[in-house]
Amino acid sequence: MSDAVRDFDWDGLRTFLAISRSGSLRGASVELGVNHATVRRALEKLERSLGTRLFDRSDVGLALTQPGEALLDHAYAVEDSAGAVLRSVAGLDAVPKGTVKVSMPPSFAGSFFTPILASFASKYPDINVEVVGTNKFSDLTRNEADVAIRASYKVDDDVIGRRLVRYVVGAYATPEYVDRFNLATGTPARGAEWVGWGGSTSWVKSTPFPGLPVRHALFEIFMQIEAAAAGLGIVWVPAFLADSDPRLIRVPNTETKPDRSIWLLLHADLRQIARVRALVDHVADYVSARRAQFTN
Repeated sequence: MSDAVRDFDWDGLRTFLAISRSGSLRGASVELGVNHATVRRALEKLERSLGTRLFDRSDVGLALTQPGEALLDHAYAVEDSAGAVLRSVAGLDAVPKGTVKVSMPPSFAGSFFTPILASFASKYPDINVEVVGTNKFSDLTRNEADVAIRASYKVDDDVIGRRLVRYVVGAYATPEYVDRFNLATGTPARGAEWVGWGGSTSWVKSTPFPGLPVRHALFEIFMQIEAAAAGLGIVWVPAFLADSDPRLIRVPNTETKPDRSIWLLLHADLRQIARVRALVDHVADYVSARRAQFTN
């Protein structure tokens, strides 16, 4: 091993990647769990060791310099190699015990996943499950999660994906809102409104009431369900989530429509680890046994 490789600031490289991902020292400090000053010192040390500036600093944040851009691809390669080593070592586990990190949309972490977790915990008392609620596609190759549960039309080719079920969406509101605005008649009274997503409202065209306005924009399904339960309007949400809420009813005389599929994703290097395999199979079996809850 050369002196240059032996003396290289590997910890600084981790800091460099965190800054490049977040675009700021503060964001990197949050990712790494250290304070702002520690990140700044680590960056300065790395830049001194390389003899070049890696970021241009301005009032709006940090931007990679040309040397920084050149380093970035190599830094990711090092991170990927380290991840492969960790996955290889983790693969030595043949007994279903330890921790499995699962990422999923926040709306899935409640009424959908909690019963699955309860039955899984009873069956596998030596496995702990760490749930991360996020709507981003966690990068399984970088060990952000062992398993990801996602709602999507399709998934990338570089992960092992199991399509569990295609769910339906429907129109939901409180019984009082349904009666107040005559929703069951198919001709809503004046004042009826949708609660939905921001941006495009093209989704309204596929609903039972395409002529109603969208007044409020909430970017999480569980927030929309809470808004509907508070009497703010009608929501067009996955039936398997709304049906479990006793405060809401499906608007009478309306039909559901097929939407996205629930996918169970994992990295190929982890599929033979006992604890990961146990969770993946348990989730798949649980959903398969209750398929009607997702498709009706």
